[in-house]
Amino acid sequence: MNTTPSSPLHFTSATASDRPGSDKDQPQIDATRRVRAAGERALVLHGGGSAGNAWEIGVIAGLFDAGLDVTEADLIIGTSAGSTVAAQITSATPAELLAAIVSAAPQPRSGPAGPGGGRVPIGPAADHMERASRIIGAAEDAADMRRRMGAAALEMDAASDGSGQARWRAAVAARLPSQHWPERTMLITAVDARTGEPVVFDRHSGVDLVDAVAASTANGFGVPPYRIGDNRYIDGGYRRNENADLAAGYERVLVLSPFGGRSRHPQEWGMQLAAQVDELRARGSSVETIFPDKNSRDAFGGNMMDLSTRPPAARAGYHQGRARAGQLADFWC
Repeated sequence: MNTTPSSPLHFTSATASDRPGSDKDQPQIDATRRVRAAGERALVLHGGGSAGNAWEIGVIAGLFDAGLDVTEADLIIGTSAGSTVAAQITSATPAELLAAIVSAAPQPRSGPAGPGGGRVPIGPAADHMERASRIIGAAEDAADMRRRMGAAALEMDAASDGSGQARWRAAVAARLPSQHWPERTMLITAVDARTGEPVVFDRHSGVDLVDAVAASTANGFGVPPYRIGDNRYIDGGYRRNENADLAAGYERVLVLSPFGGRSRHPQEWGMQLAAQVDELRARGSSVETIFPDKNSRDAFGGNMMDLSTRPPAARAGYHQGRARAGQLADFWC
Protein backbone atom coordinates (compact mmCIF):
# COMPACT_ATOMS: atom_id res chain seq x y z
CA MET A 1 0.00 0.00 0.00
CA ASN A 2 1.07 3.51 -0.62
CA THR A 3 1.28 6.30 1.90
CA THR A 4 2.33 9.22 -0.26
CA PRO A 5 1.34 10.81 -3.51
CA SER A 6 3.51 9.33 -6.15
CA SER A 7 5.22 11.49 -8.72
CA PRO A 8 6.32 15.09 -8.08
CA LEU A 9 5.49 16.18 -11.61
CA HIS A 10 3.64 19.45 -11.97
CA PHE A 11 1.75 19.41 -15.24
CA THR A 12 -1.56 21.01 -14.35
CA SER A 13 -3.65 22.32 -11.50
CA ALA A 14 -7.28 21.84 -10.59
CA THR A 15 -9.90 24.12 -12.07
CA ALA A 16 -12.99 25.31 -10.25
CA SER A 17 -15.21 22.77 -11.99
CA ASP A 18 -12.88 19.98 -10.87
CA ARG A 19 -13.08 20.68 -7.16
CA PRO A 20 -14.75 18.15 -4.88
CA GLY A 21 -18.49 18.63 -4.53
CA SER A 22 -19.03 20.32 -7.90
CA ASP A 23 -20.64 17.31 -9.61
CA LYS A 24 -19.84 14.44 -7.30
CA ASP A 25 -23.19 14.04 -5.54
CA GLN A 26 -24.46 11.34 -7.89
CA PRO A 27 -24.27 7.70 -6.79
CA GLN A 28 -20.93 6.03 -7.35
CA ILE A 29 -21.05 2.93 -9.53
CA ASP A 30 -18.56 0.11 -9.11
CA ALA A 31 -16.77 -0.33 -12.43
CA THR A 32 -16.27 -4.07 -11.92
CA ARG A 33 -19.80 -4.51 -13.26
CA ARG A 34 -18.68 -3.05 -16.59
CA VAL A 35 -15.27 -4.67 -17.08
CA ARG A 36 -15.13 -6.82 -20.18
CA ALA A 37 -15.29 -10.50 -19.33
CA ALA A 38 -12.37 -11.13 -21.66
CA GLY A 39 -9.71 -9.21 -23.51
CA GLU A 40 -6.16 -9.51 -24.80
CA ARG A 41 -3.64 -7.57 -22.72
CA ALA A 42 -3.87 -6.14 -19.19
CA LEU A 43 -1.27 -4.07 -17.34
CA VAL A 44 -1.43 -4.10 -13.52
CA LEU A 45 0.34 -1.33 -11.57
CA HIS A 46 0.72 -1.74 -7.82
CA GLY A 47 1.47 0.89 -5.18
CA GLY A 48 4.84 1.57 -3.64
CA GLY A 49 5.12 5.17 -2.55
CA SER A 50 7.22 7.76 -4.32
CA ALA A 51 10.01 5.31 -5.12
CA GLY A 52 7.60 2.69 -6.44
CA ASN A 53 5.92 5.19 -8.73
CA ALA A 54 9.28 6.28 -10.14
CA TRP A 55 10.45 2.68 -10.57
CA GLU A 56 7.29 1.70 -12.48
CA ILE A 57 7.66 4.66 -14.82
CA GLY A 58 11.31 3.75 -15.33
CA VAL A 59 10.44 0.12 -16.13
CA ILE A 60 7.75 1.18 -18.61
CA ALA A 61 10.13 3.68 -20.26
CA GLY A 62 12.84 1.02 -20.50
CA LEU A 63 10.46 -1.48 -22.06
CA PHE A 64 9.26 1.20 -24.49
CA ASP A 65 12.75 2.17 -25.60
CA ALA A 66 13.53 -1.50 -26.17
CA GLY A 67 10.51 -1.82 -28.47
CA LEU A 68 7.81 -3.03 -26.08
CA ASP A 69 4.96 -0.56 -25.53
CA VAL A 70 2.90 -1.77 -22.57
CA THR A 71 1.03 1.55 -22.37
CA GLU A 72 -1.19 0.27 -25.19
CA ALA A 73 -2.71 -2.43 -22.95
CA ASP A 74 -6.42 -3.06 -23.45
CA LEU A 75 -6.92 -2.80 -19.69
CA ILE A 76 -4.85 -0.84 -17.16
CA ILE A 77 -5.40 -1.40 -13.45
CA GLY A 78 -3.96 1.15 -11.02
CA THR A 79 -3.73 0.82 -7.24
CA SER A 80 -2.44 3.50 -4.87
CA ALA A 81 0.79 4.91 -6.37
CA GLY A 82 0.08 2.68 -9.36
CA SER A 83 -3.13 4.61 -9.99
CA THR A 84 -1.00 7.71 -10.54
CA VAL A 85 1.22 5.79 -12.95
CA ALA A 86 -1.88 4.57 -14.81
CA ALA A 87 -3.18 8.12 -15.22
CA GLN A 88 0.25 9.39 -16.24
CA ILE A 89 1.12 6.81 -18.91
CA THR A 90 -2.24 7.27 -20.63
CA SER A 91 -1.65 11.00 -21.13
CA ALA A 92 2.13 11.44 -21.53
CA THR A 93 4.89 9.41 -23.15
CA PRO A 94 7.15 7.22 -21.01
CA ALA A 95 10.12 9.33 -22.10
CA GLU A 96 8.46 12.54 -20.91
CA LEU A 97 7.56 11.04 -17.56
CA LEU A 98 11.02 9.59 -17.03
CA ALA A 99 12.71 12.85 -17.97
CA ALA A 100 10.56 14.77 -15.49
CA ILE A 101 11.70 12.47 -12.67
CA VAL A 102 15.42 12.37 -13.40
CA SER A 103 15.64 16.10 -14.05
CA ALA A 104 13.77 17.14 -10.90
CA ALA A 105 15.57 19.23 -8.31
CA PRO A 106 17.39 17.08 -5.73
CA GLN A 107 15.34 16.34 -2.63
CA PRO A 108 16.72 15.98 0.91
CA ARG A 109 16.77 12.46 2.28
CA SER A 110 14.07 11.42 4.74
CA GLY A 111 15.16 9.33 7.68
CA PRO A 112 18.53 8.18 8.97
CA ALA A 113 20.74 5.71 7.18
CA GLY A 114 19.90 2.12 7.95
CA PRO A 115 21.71 -1.15 7.27
CA GLY A 116 23.23 -1.17 3.81
CA GLY A 117 22.76 2.58 3.45
CA GLY A 118 18.97 2.46 3.20
CA ARG A 119 16.83 5.02 5.00
CA VAL A 120 14.66 3.98 7.91
CA PRO A 121 11.10 5.36 8.01
CA ILE A 122 10.74 7.80 10.89
CA GLY A 123 8.09 10.08 12.31
CA PRO A 124 4.60 9.90 10.76
CA ALA A 125 5.48 7.24 8.17
CA ALA A 126 6.71 4.78 10.78
CA ASP A 127 3.75 5.59 13.04
CA HIS A 128 1.28 4.93 10.23
CA MET A 129 2.90 1.60 9.44
CA GLU A 130 2.74 0.60 13.10
CA ARG A 131 -0.94 1.51 13.39
CA ALA A 132 -1.78 -0.40 10.23
CA SER A 133 0.11 -3.43 11.51
CA ARG A 134 -1.89 -3.39 14.75
CA ILE A 135 -5.15 -3.28 12.81
CA ILE A 136 -4.09 -6.14 10.55
CA GLY A 137 -3.09 -8.18 13.60
CA ALA A 138 -6.45 -7.65 15.29
CA ALA A 139 -8.62 -8.32 12.23
CA GLU A 140 -10.43 -11.62 11.67
CA ASP A 141 -10.23 -11.50 7.88
CA ALA A 142 -9.69 -9.10 4.99
CA ALA A 143 -13.21 -7.66 5.15
CA ASP A 144 -12.84 -7.01 8.89
CA MET A 145 -9.44 -5.43 8.25
CA ARG A 146 -10.90 -3.04 5.69
CA ARG A 147 -13.69 -2.01 8.06
CA ARG A 148 -11.21 -1.42 10.86
CA MET A 149 -8.88 0.55 8.60
CA GLY A 150 -11.77 2.73 7.46
CA ALA A 151 -13.03 3.32 10.99
CA ALA A 152 -9.56 4.26 12.24
CA ALA A 153 -9.05 6.61 9.31
CA LEU A 154 -12.42 8.29 9.84
CA GLU A 155 -11.68 8.70 13.54
CA MET A 156 -8.40 10.43 12.79
CA ASP A 157 -10.04 12.58 10.14
CA ALA A 158 -12.73 13.72 12.59
CA ALA A 159 -9.98 15.12 14.82
CA SER A 160 -8.35 17.07 11.97
CA ASP A 161 -9.10 20.59 10.79
CA GLY A 162 -10.47 19.32 7.46
CA SER A 163 -7.90 21.05 5.29
CA GLY A 164 -6.22 17.84 4.15
CA GLN A 165 -8.79 17.12 1.43
CA ALA A 166 -8.06 20.22 -0.64
CA ARG A 167 -4.30 19.91 -0.18
CA TRP A 168 -4.29 16.27 -1.25
CA ARG A 169 -6.40 16.92 -4.32
CA ALA A 170 -4.14 19.76 -5.40
CA ALA A 171 -1.07 17.57 -4.92
CA VAL A 172 -2.56 14.75 -6.98
CA ALA A 173 -3.80 17.09 -9.71
CA ALA A 174 -0.31 18.57 -10.09
CA ARG A 175 1.06 15.11 -10.84
CA LEU A 176 -1.26 14.26 -13.72
CA PRO A 177 -0.44 15.30 -17.29
CA SER A 178 -4.19 15.31 -17.99
CA GLN A 179 -7.20 15.39 -15.70
CA HIS A 180 -9.40 13.54 -18.19
CA TRP A 181 -10.07 9.81 -18.23
CA PRO A 182 -8.58 8.01 -21.24
CA GLU A 183 -10.88 6.34 -23.73
CA ARG A 184 -9.36 2.93 -23.11
CA THR A 185 -10.43 0.86 -20.12
CA MET A 186 -8.65 1.96 -16.95
CA LEU A 187 -9.65 0.86 -13.47
CA ILE A 188 -8.70 2.73 -10.28
CA THR A 189 -9.21 0.89 -7.00
CA ALA A 190 -10.30 2.25 -3.62
CA VAL A 191 -12.16 1.17 -0.48
CA ASP A 192 -15.23 2.79 1.08
CA ALA A 193 -14.01 4.00 4.47
CA ARG A 194 -17.43 3.73 6.10
CA THR A 195 -18.39 0.24 4.97
CA GLY A 196 -15.03 -1.33 4.13
CA GLU A 197 -16.41 -2.37 0.75
CA PRO A 198 -14.03 -2.33 -2.23
CA VAL A 199 -14.81 0.15 -5.00
CA VAL A 200 -13.40 0.32 -8.53
CA PHE A 201 -13.68 3.53 -10.54
CA ASP A 202 -13.59 3.98 -14.30
CA ARG A 203 -14.50 6.79 -16.69
CA HIS A 204 -18.19 5.89 -16.45
CA SER A 205 -18.35 6.14 -12.66
CA GLY A 206 -19.25 9.84 -12.56
CA VAL A 207 -15.98 10.63 -10.75
CA ASP A 208 -13.23 12.91 -12.04
CA LEU A 209 -9.93 11.17 -12.72
CA VAL A 210 -8.17 13.38 -10.15
CA ASP A 211 -10.66 12.33 -7.49
CA ALA A 212 -10.36 8.64 -8.33
CA VAL A 213 -6.56 8.78 -8.04
CA ALA A 214 -6.76 10.87 -4.86
CA ALA A 215 -9.09 8.27 -3.32
CA SER A 216 -6.86 5.36 -4.33
CA THR A 217 -3.79 7.01 -2.78
CA ALA A 218 -5.41 8.12 0.50
CA ASN A 219 -3.98 5.72 3.05
CA GLY A 220 -6.29 7.03 5.76
CA PHE A 221 -3.52 7.87 8.24
CA GLY A 222 -1.00 10.32 6.81
CA VAL A 223 -3.53 11.17 4.12
CA PRO A 224 -7.15 11.45 5.36
CA PRO A 225 -10.04 9.52 3.81
CA TYR A 226 -10.86 11.20 0.53
CA ARG A 227 -14.34 12.64 0.11
CA ILE A 228 -16.30 12.19 -3.10
CA GLY A 229 -19.87 13.37 -2.66
CA ASP A 230 -21.17 11.89 0.58
CA ASN A 231 -18.67 9.04 0.60
CA ARG A 232 -15.16 8.69 2.01
CA TYR A 233 -12.49 6.47 0.47
CA ILE A 234 -9.14 5.02 1.46
CA ASP A 235 -6.24 3.37 -0.35
CA GLY A 236 -7.09 0.81 -3.03
CA GLY A 237 -4.37 -1.49 -1.71
CA TYR A 238 -6.68 -2.41 1.15
CA ARG A 239 -8.92 -4.17 -1.38
CA ARG A 240 -6.16 -6.54 -2.40
CA ASN A 241 -2.49 -5.74 -2.77
CA GLU A 242 -2.00 -5.61 -6.56
CA ASN A 243 -5.67 -6.13 -7.51
CA ALA A 244 -4.52 -8.24 -10.46
CA ASP A 245 -7.65 -10.37 -10.08
CA LEU A 246 -9.57 -7.58 -11.82
CA ALA A 247 -7.87 -8.70 -15.05
CA ALA A 248 -9.62 -12.08 -14.94
CA GLY A 249 -10.44 -13.28 -18.47
CA TYR A 250 -7.67 -11.32 -20.17
CA GLU A 251 -5.29 -13.46 -22.22
CA ARG A 252 -2.03 -11.83 -21.06
CA VAL A 253 -1.52 -10.02 -17.79
CA LEU A 254 1.66 -8.13 -16.90
CA VAL A 255 2.05 -7.10 -13.25
CA LEU A 256 4.52 -4.49 -11.98
CA SER A 257 4.90 -4.80 -8.21
CA PRO A 258 7.43 -2.56 -6.41
CA PHE A 259 7.03 -4.69 -3.27
CA GLY A 260 7.86 -7.87 -5.16
CA GLY A 261 4.46 -9.46 -4.59
CA ARG A 262 4.91 -9.45 -0.82
CA SER A 263 2.03 -8.89 1.57
CA ARG A 264 1.76 -7.88 5.22
CA HIS A 265 -1.48 -9.81 5.56
CA PRO A 266 -1.98 -13.41 6.71
CA GLN A 267 -1.55 -15.80 3.81
CA GLU A 268 -4.97 -17.36 4.33
CA TRP A 269 -6.60 -14.05 3.43
CA GLY A 270 -5.40 -14.44 -0.17
CA MET A 271 -4.27 -10.82 -0.46
CA GLN A 272 -0.83 -11.74 -1.81
CA LEU A 273 0.00 -11.59 -5.50
CA ALA A 274 0.72 -15.32 -5.73
CA ALA A 275 -2.92 -16.08 -4.91
CA GLN A 276 -4.12 -13.61 -7.53
CA VAL A 277 -1.80 -15.10 -10.16
CA ASP A 278 -3.08 -18.60 -9.38
CA GLU A 279 -6.65 -17.39 -9.87
CA LEU A 280 -5.82 -15.72 -13.17
CA ARG A 281 -4.01 -18.75 -14.53
CA ALA A 282 -6.85 -21.02 -13.43
CA ARG A 283 -9.12 -18.96 -15.68
CA GLY A 284 -6.76 -19.24 -18.65
CA SER A 285 -4.64 -16.09 -18.39
CA SER A 286 -0.90 -16.05 -19.04
CA VAL A 287 0.74 -13.94 -16.34
CA GLU A 288 4.18 -12.34 -16.13
CA THR A 289 5.52 -10.23 -13.27
CA ILE A 290 8.25 -7.65 -12.93
CA PHE A 291 9.71 -7.24 -9.45
CA PRO A 292 12.54 -4.90 -8.46
CA ASP A 293 15.98 -6.41 -8.95
CA LYS A 294 18.85 -5.82 -6.52
CA ASN A 295 19.85 -2.51 -8.09
CA SER A 296 16.28 -1.26 -7.85
CA ARG A 297 15.91 -2.39 -4.24
CA ASP A 298 19.17 -0.64 -3.40
CA ALA A 299 17.80 2.52 -5.03
CA PHE A 300 14.64 2.32 -2.90
CA GLY A 301 16.62 2.24 0.34
CA GLY A 302 14.58 1.77 3.50
CA ASN A 303 11.94 4.43 2.91
CA MET A 304 9.91 4.27 -0.29
CA MET A 305 8.20 7.53 0.60
CA ASP A 306 11.53 9.36 0.44
CA LEU A 307 11.42 11.72 -2.54
CA SER A 308 15.21 11.62 -2.88
CA THR A 309 14.95 7.99 -4.04
CA ARG A 310 12.91 8.86 -7.11
CA PRO A 311 15.68 9.56 -9.66
CA PRO A 312 17.76 6.49 -8.76
CA ALA A 313 14.64 4.31 -8.60
CA ALA A 314 13.55 5.52 -12.05
CA ARG A 315 16.99 4.92 -13.53
CA ALA A 316 17.21 1.44 -12.02
CA GLY A 317 13.72 0.65 -13.30
CA TYR A 318 14.66 1.89 -16.76
CA HIS A 319 17.66 -0.44 -16.98
CA GLN A 320 15.57 -3.29 -15.66
CA GLY A 321 12.84 -2.64 -18.23
CA ARG A 322 15.31 -2.62 -21.11
CA ALA A 323 16.80 -5.87 -19.87
CA ARG A 324 13.41 -7.60 -19.59
CA ALA A 325 11.95 -6.43 -22.91
CA GLY A 326 13.38 -9.26 -24.97
CA GLN A 327 12.08 -11.89 -22.57
CA LEU A 328 8.60 -10.38 -22.61
CA ALA A 329 8.29 -9.68 -26.34
CA ASP A 330 6.63 -12.97 -27.33
CA PHE A 331 4.38 -12.88 -24.27
CA TRP A 332 3.11 -9.34 -24.83
CA CYS A 333 3.05 -9.14 -28.62
